[in-house]
Amino acid sequence: MLLAIDIGNTNITLGLYRGETLSSSWRISTDLQRMPDEYGVGILSLLAYRGHSAAEVKAVVMASVVPPLTSTLVQAVQDYLGHKPLVVDASVQTGVRVRYDDPSQVGADRIVDAAAVQRLYGGPACVVDFGTATTFDAITAEGDYLGGAIAPGIGIAAEALFQRAAKLPKVELKAPPTAIGRNTVHSMQSGLLFGYVGLVEGMVARFRRELGPQMKVIATGGLAELIARETPVIEIIAPWLTLDGLRIIWEMNK
Repeated sequence: MLLAIDIGNTNITLGLYRGETLSSSWRISTDLQRMPDEYGVGILSLLAYRGHSAAEVKAVVMASVVPPLTSTLVQAVQDYLGHKPLVVDASVQTGVRVRYDDPSQVGADRIVDAAAVQRLYGGPACVVDFGTATTFDAITAEGDYLGGAIAPGIGIAAEALFQRAAKLPKVELKAPPTAIGRNTVHSMQSGLLFGYVGLVEGMVARFRRELGPQMKVIATGGLAELIARETPVIEIIAPWLTLDGLRIIWEMNK
């Protein structure tokens, strides 16, 4: 089986594949203070909880946008699973032509997502990734990564309101009863959720004008389903898109 690991700023996502089938998946918090042994033991625990053993893992592929953690996870995987992971970087074949002004500036996760879209859905497409940042990525009809847009994530916006406005509380990210909030909590939920829905709809419209009317809209990330329930512009929800892309890239390079 193949273990795919996506190291993000807020969460680390792991997926265990049997062929093309995602058998098990996990999200854990990103913690820069954890040592390789802590991550290694944690991975073994996750596997065991779902009835898997380390011996079942025959290969590991990894993408990271947190450089200080990359070597930590590499060491954890080597020590506890006995495999040197394939780390997606500029030297790895991805099947994606990057048409950014400086390709080295593109996060590995965005290239991995493009590889998944190219194989699974085809272009032109806009990938909306609801992570620490809310990113919009443009994939052309030929499957090239064209570029995109980056906005603060919903979680960052909610935390900023709580920290910078003394009278505003922390709120659960969910839809309020109405867009016009009748109390502070509902008003914040409206601004956060419906505000980001408006952001998505506006950016998708702009991308469609540049990529063409046939553009698909694919949402991924932890909040993809929450946002998709509030807008018809999201056509495909693919919560494990990055893990699928890692599997596809591993197959190209094995």
